Amino acid sequence: MGRISRPCRGCVEHSRLTASSVRFEGDAIVITGQCLCGAVRYRIDAEPISSRACWCRLCQYIGAGSATVNVGFLSAALQVEGVLRDYESIADSGNRMHRRFCPACGTHLFSAAEARPRFVFVRAGTLDDREIARPVATIWTSAAPSWACIDATLPRVPEQPLPLG
Repeated sequence: MGRISRPCRGCVEHSRLTASSVRFEGDAIVITGQCLCGAVRYRIDAEPISSRACWCRLCQYIGAGSATVNVGFLSAALQVEGVLRDYESIADSGNRMHRRFCPACGTHLFSAAEARPRFVFVRAGTLDDREIARPVATIWTSAAPSWACIDATLPRVPEQPLPLG
């Protein structure tokens, strides 16, 4: 993803970054989000690495039949307040995954692969400012149903892409 820079005074291009959910402390970006009921809140002190729409079968379960949009961050930048439950599973890619959700309202917030502990993926719908989550690709298109609405302007990857960094 492109670098998110400190907003300029009055700059229309950066106006979406001036929302209270995305703020700057010094030169560092701060991104926030929460579950549906608010029992789990989080803060990320880093810029997104990537954002993808995923049509793997597991994401379709999580997304009620649709794709999920997942934003990648460095795990060390994530701070969570509240209790999370963990659901461990094997993804279509073969990776052992940990999907973390709020036990009170059931909102899925995060997923992480044991093979890549440096990274965490945040469900875009849980971000206070979802505009920062614009996908740069659609993955697992081979698993999408025939009626899936897939953005024709984004690169399509039939299965799991190469890992981040």
